[in-house]
Amino acid sequence: MRYILLIMGCLAAACQQAPKADKAKISDAQSVQEGEGTPYHLDTTKSYVQWIGTKPTGQHTGRFKITSGTLYVKDSAVTGGQFIINVASLEDLDLRADTAMRYKLETELKGPMFFNVKEFPEAAFAVTSVQPFMPDGHEVQLKDATHTIQGNLTIKQITKNITFPAKIVLLKNKITATANFNMDRTLWGMTYRADKSLQDKLINSMVNIQFIITATR
Repeated sequence: MRYILLIMGCLAAACQQAPKADKAKISDAQSVQEGEGTPYHLDTTKSYVQWIGTKPTGQHTGRFKITSGTLYVKDSAVTGGQFIINVASLEDLDLRADTAMRYKLETELKGPMFFNVKEFPEAAFAVTSVQPFMPDGHEVQLKDATHTIQGNLTIKQITKNITFPAKIVLLKNKITATANFNMDRTLWGMTYRADKSLQDKLINSMVNIQFIITATR
């Protein structure tokens, strides 16, 4: 009976799923080559990683700060780069009016069941390939995608290579890059409440990630 009520509740309230976005292709870590050309240093006041996590009863949006990073450009092409994500800076953005709930959520996400920031306060992304975007017949959710980016994403000392479309704009002294994709958190060891049998306690495995990057020379 409880299961039937849960289904009815989901139908009435539209059970939350990860936002509609391109699904990142995930594979084993790849070798990273040092970027060539002119270095562009990330503006950490304008660069960040945003996330959306969902569950049957709703969703939460939050953000990580970026501590440092560099992109390299040669002949108007990005040849490499990396940046460090300050996981310990995790903050929720949608519960600012409810400080108690916000504190509870942030504490849980920073705890050992998720990011375990006490032991792993930083994550890292290292570019392994940047190629001009080429449509492959599949619908791409990111409008005006210009490139396909591949890179090693390291979280909790687990490294996977992820591939996703991005929009890169290269100006004389500045680069902006944006991406919006979904990825499976369990591949980085975050399996807490990922079992669908948990019903109303479920937290979806697919998490929406957005990179917003600005770098200057």
